[in-house]
Amino acid sequence: MRLYFLLLAGALSANLAYSKPFYHPGSVGVAGNPGNAWAEGPGKDSTQNPPSADTAFRQNLLLEGPNSYYLRSSPLFNINKKHILGNDATPFKPSIQVGAIVHMFASSEQDGYSNPQGAATPTSWNRGFTLYRARVLVGGQLSKKGSFFMETELPSAIGGPNPDGTKNVKVSPIILDAQYQYNFSNAFQIIAGQQLVSNNRNGLQGAAALMANDFSYFQYPYNLFANSPLQGNFGRDLGINTRGFLFSDHLEYRVGMFTGRNVDNKGPLRFVGRFAYNFLDREKDYYYAGTNLGKGKTLTWAAGFDAQSSYHNFSSDLFLDHPLGDAGSITLNGAFQYMTGGTNPGSQYSFASLIPAQTVEFLELGYYFRAAKIQPWIKYENEDVSAKPQQTKGQDVGTFNKYNSSHVFGGGVNYFFNDFGTNLRLSYMTRGYNVATLNGFEKKTYGQVWLQLQFFIF
Repeated sequence: MRLYFLLLAGALSANLAYSKPFYHPGSVGVAGNPGNAWAEGPGKDSTQNPPSADTAFRQNLLLEGPNSYYLRSSPLFNINKKHILGNDATPFKPSIQVGAIVHMFASSEQDGYSNPQGAATPTSWNRGFTLYRARVLVGGQLSKKGSFFMETELPSAIGGPNPDGTKNVKVSPIILDAQYQYNFSNAFQIIAGQQLVSNNRNGLQGAAALMANDFSYFQYPYNLFANSPLQGNFGRDLGINTRGFLFSDHLEYRVGMFTGRNVDNKGPLRFVGRFAYNFLDREKDYYYAGTNLGKGKTLTWAAGFDAQSSYHNFSSDLFLDHPLGDAGSITLNGAFQYMTGGTNPGSQYSFASLIPAQTVEFLELGYYFRAAKIQPWIKYENEDVSAKPQQTKGQDVGTFNKYNSSHVFGGGVNYFFNDFGTNLRLSYMTRGYNVATLNGFEKKTYGQVWLQLQFFIF
């Protein structure tokens, strides 16, 4: 654990120590910067190649946040917005950069928020301080068309209680991402390794650029952990992904095959795809942003699929980030999806008893006040389970559906000291359940309060 935090501290100090070679005098910011015309804001596609000697360095398309140059001028996502390198006269030199992202918060939560059926006192409030994320990021350019990205993560939050009554303080980091990308052209790129996998936008967002306090509850709950039905690693999976941009970069596709659930190394592979159309600015980041903080004009509609054996997941999402009035910009992120594990529980590779049929609705809405650097937001999610008899393991279908359906509603306000580099988020979320009683089910809602600090550099 001590070694991990030494690495984290080293990452920050190394990034600061070696920031000078990547800084170009005269660059004021990203969006609309006259001294740096090739560095555009979120969603913009570039029209010029960087004139500097570290051209290849800026082509790393796998980073979860902006590279060090962009972060220092304006810490917004600017990865993968440049032309794929071709015949560049500038001599190529391999490069590497190191960074970190940390989320920590003070919180108070009712016991029933996460465990409404089993909590002894579901309405009582707990409280504490938590180190939620502490990631070391490493990325670099290996050749003019090849780049890599690695990232660590804490598998459990530091500061919470253990089952034996002790505090969770010793957590060994894990490898979260380990991937290599090769760009054959703007229309065809291959990403291989352990990577973020999802058919919806929220599942492909970077942790540094969320608008709400955290990710979706219900859009990809079966791909989070090793004991989840899809045996994921915080939404990651091992495999090969293809990606590209067509029709003047308005259309983006992602299609890949992954390990998914691995019972005996002989089962069907997992196939995931997503097709997104950008009506306004082009989004070319590998990790999507949950908000652009008033930079650019984005309207993107997408549809996707996720399938393995009897499991099928079909989704559609819409994202809007656009100036509204003189004060700032509006951000809207909505999605709908249907998923099912099939109805053949007898098959060795079946998901019938693991993933019941259900629909999920998701909505985030916020407004960024540019001068005040404040962004209030609201969030709503609903998981409506409608399982088939073959999916309930003999339980009554109506009882099963009520027991497993729930919704989330809440909101908060963000203050951005330095855009995504440093910010503070205050949120209040509620989660509603159908709680079993002697007379059937009763709708009950429980609350959660977070005050979260983020700092991020890369």
